[in-house]
Amino acid sequence: MAQPNVSHSVTIRVELSNTPGSLGRLTTAIGEAGGNILGIDLVEVEGERIVRDVTVLAADPDHAQEIRERAEEVQGVHVRSVLDRTLRLHLGGKIEVSGKSPLKDRDDLSMAYTPGVARVSMEIAERPVSVHTYTIKANSVAIVSDGSAVLGLGNIGPHAAIPVMEGKAQLFKEFAGIDAFPICLKTSSPAEVIAAVEAMEPVFGGINLEDIAAPACFEIEEALKSRLDIPVFHDDQHGTAVVVLAALRNAAKVVDRKLADMTVVIAGAGAAGVACAKILTNAGVGRILVSDRKGLIFSGREEFTGAKLWLAESTNQDRRMGDVSSALVGADVFVGVSGPGIVTAADIATMNKRSIVFALANPTPEVMPDEIQDIAAVIATGRSDFPNQINNVLCFPGIFRGALDARAMSITEGMKLAAADAISAAVSDDELSPSYVIPSVFNRNVATAVADAVARAAQAEGITRHLS
Repeated sequence: MAQPNVSHSVTIRVELSNTPGSLGRLTTAIGEAGGNILGIDLVEVEGERIVRDVTVLAADPDHAQEIRERAEEVQGVHVRSVLDRTLRLHLGGKIEVSGKSPLKDRDDLSMAYTPGVARVSMEIAERPVSVHTYTIKANSVAIVSDGSAVLGLGNIGPHAAIPVMEGKAQLFKEFAGIDAFPICLKTSSPAEVIAAVEAMEPVFGGINLEDIAAPACFEIEEALKSRLDIPVFHDDQHGTAVVVLAALRNAAKVVDRKLADMTVVIAGAGAAGVACAKILTNAGVGRILVSDRKGLIFSGREEFTGAKLWLAESTNQDRRMGDVSSALVGADVFVGVSGPGIVTAADIATMNKRSIVFALANPTPEVMPDEIQDIAAVIATGRSDFPNQINNVLCFPGIFRGALDARAMSITEGMKLAAADAISAAVSDDELSPSYVIPSVFNRNVATAVADAVARAAQAEGITRHLS
C-alpha cells in the first residue's frame, strides 16, 4: 500500500466520552489502522461528551474508509462525519476573477465602463498594438486542454480536466503574478482545438497547452505557433524538458562528467520524451537513445512520421536495437517519462558507475528510489516525497513571465535553454549534493531568475514586440 499522504487526508469529527483513556484508545486504533495523525482539535464540550476533529493522513480512499471503521469500533467513540480535505479544498473551484480598481463612486464607474471605456476601445481600434498596454492581454495566459491525457489518469475528458487546469492557474498567479484561465475544450479534434484557440487569441498574451495526448499535441502546437504572434508553449513537453536539463546539468557536476561525454537513455517517446531528446541534443549531450513500446527507435525500424521521425533521424546514430534494459548497459543517465516498473534495480546496476536516474512517472516511478539508492549516484523523481523533484512549476511561471515582460511573440529554443540555465544556477556549488541538484518548488527566487533570463534571451533574438 502507498504511504499515507496529504492528498488522501481526512478530518474525522468524533464524539468521545469525557473519561480518561478514550482519546488514547482512539488514536491507538487509528495508528494500528495505518493512519498518520496530523492534528487533533477540540471543537466543543457537551457535558459528558467531547467533540474533536482528528486530521489523519491516509494512503487512498479505501484506507480512509478503513480508518473510519476502526475508529467507530472504539468504545466510547461515535464518528459524526468524515471530511475529505482535498475535495473540500476544491469546493466551488479554486480560482476567481477580481477587479484591480475599486468602483467606489460614479466617477470610477464612468472611467472603468461607459462612457470612458469607449475612449480606450477607440485607441485600440486605431492602434491595435496598444491592446498589449490597455487590457488584460498584457498579463494573461490561456491554459488549454482537451482532457485527453490528464496527469496519469488518461483520457478523462474536459470536465474532469478543469480542477487540474484551475490548479495550474493558481500556480501561474502564485509564482509569477500572471492571470491564467482554464480553457477545457469539448472536442477531440486537433483541427477544432486549433480553430478554437486561434479564435480566442485576442484576449490572451500567451497559450499554455496542457494535458493533450500525443501525437495530437505536436500538431496543435506547431499549427498555433505558425498562426499566432503570441507565445505558445506545451508544458508537458517543454516544461518537463527544461527542468530535466537543469537537473542534469547539476547532476553532471556531482558525478564529475560532461554532457558531451554522456549516454542518455530515455524511456517514453511521447510529448515529454521527444522534448527531452530535443533539448538534450541542443544542450550538447553526446549520445541519446529513446525507446517506445516496441523498443529503441532508430532510422529504418519502420516508417516513422511526425515527432518519431525526428527521433529516428536525430538519435541512436548507431542504430542500436533492443529494449530499455539492453540500452542501459554502460549508459550514464536514465530518464523515464513512461510508466511504473519499466526498469529494475538490476537494470540500473548495469549502467556506468555513479549513474544518474531520473524516474519521472507519476505517481509511481519507473523504479522506486529506495530500490536503487545504493546503486545510482543521483536519483530524481516527479514526486514531492523524495529528494530532487522534477516539477514543471520551476519552469512555466518564469518562462511566461519573461515572455510577457519582453513582449515576446514566441518561445524559442534559446529561451528554453536560458530557463534551464537559470534553474540550475539556483543551486549554488556550495549547496550541490546528490540529494540536491534541483531547487525547491517553493524557492521564490527561481521564477524571477527564469523570467529575467528568458526576457534577455528573447530580446537578444529579436523576437519582441515594439509597442511605441
